[in-house]
Amino acid sequence: MSSRIAAVALVSSVLLPIGAQAETVTFAGAKVGSLPNAFETALTGEGREGLWAIVEDTRAESGRALEQRTPDPTDYRFPLAIYKLAKARDVEATIRFKPIYGKVDQAGGVAVRLIDANNYYLVRANALEDNVHFYRVIGGDRQELKGVHTRVSKGEWHTLSLRAQGPKFTITFDGKELFTATDTTFGGEGRVALWTKADSITRFDQLKIETLQ
Repeated sequence: MSSRIAAVALVSSVLLPIGAQAETVTFAGAKVGSLPNAFETALTGEGREGLWAIVEDTRAESGRALEQRTPDPTDYRFPLAIYKLAKARDVEATIRFKPIYGKVDQAGGVAVRLIDANNYYLVRANALEDNVHFYRVIGGDRQELKGVHTRVSKGEWHTLSLRAQGPKFTITFDGKELFTATDTTFGGEGRVALWTKADSITRFDQLKIETLQ
């Protein structure tokens, strides 16, 4: 195992068989109030740009988390924090997140094969609706592909994974596989990003990215 520092986010790289690679992004060394240099922000839809900053959280694994903290209630508003240091086609991305606040939504998600702020695949969990949904976003238009109802607790840490391998997508929540789906809209490489919706104030303390064969 080897490790490297990516801006103020800690990235651990683990070698896997036949060219596969995994890395875990945490925020242990990040400055409170800052956006780690390994990330850039963007917005899908309308409303105010997201404000992403490091906060202290005693229940985060490293004691710090990256929070989207702008409670803009615009319904079709999707702030993104895009991880700049990885690009992949076949990938499994896993987030550890905690919904904190939101009257319109209390959502957290992860995007893969992200081309830009208007084109990507997304899975998100919502604590107000108690569901997990999978989408494609084409030209800024969010289109649901599949979803299920499941308990998503506010104020608690959850894990959410999106595995993209060819046209097949596998969604896992809190260690349990929920469903699979197929789609061929985006078949090339893209970035991985953290995602929220509307007035959701959501914290993320870990992002795992595993590139697949």
